[in-house]
Amino acid sequence: MAQQGNAGLTRIFKAFFYSMNGIKAAFVNEAAFRQEVFLTVVLLPVALWFGETGVEKALLVTTLLLVLIVELLNTGIEAVVDRVGTEHHELSGMAKDIASASVFLSLLNVVVVWGLVLFL
Repeated sequence: MAQQGNAGLTRIFKAFFYSMNGIKAAFVNEAAFRQEVFLTVVLLPVALWFGETGVEKALLVTTLLLVLIVELLNTGIEAVVDRVGTEHHELSGMAKDIASASVFLSLLNVVVVWGLVLFL
């Protein structure tokens, strides 16, 4: 029988620190993540200032957070692919390209939502 892991508050506490380690690793090792964090830091007050309703503010803020989430997933996929092997493989390239496309779409989502909320 497998050994039981942590439960309750201990599990939540450890999960929080694992998450912070992941964010730190992405920030230290990924220039794109740093740029997107900077973008979020700059645009977050703008979102709260220009959003007129709670829903508008939520839309503007969540689009920014979505970019960070997708970039973290992209970074994770790239790390796993690179860990498996450094030689070129069609599937590895496809996985990285698809993950990169998801970041592009999340950034496009920011532009569309911000445009619709702020200019319509």
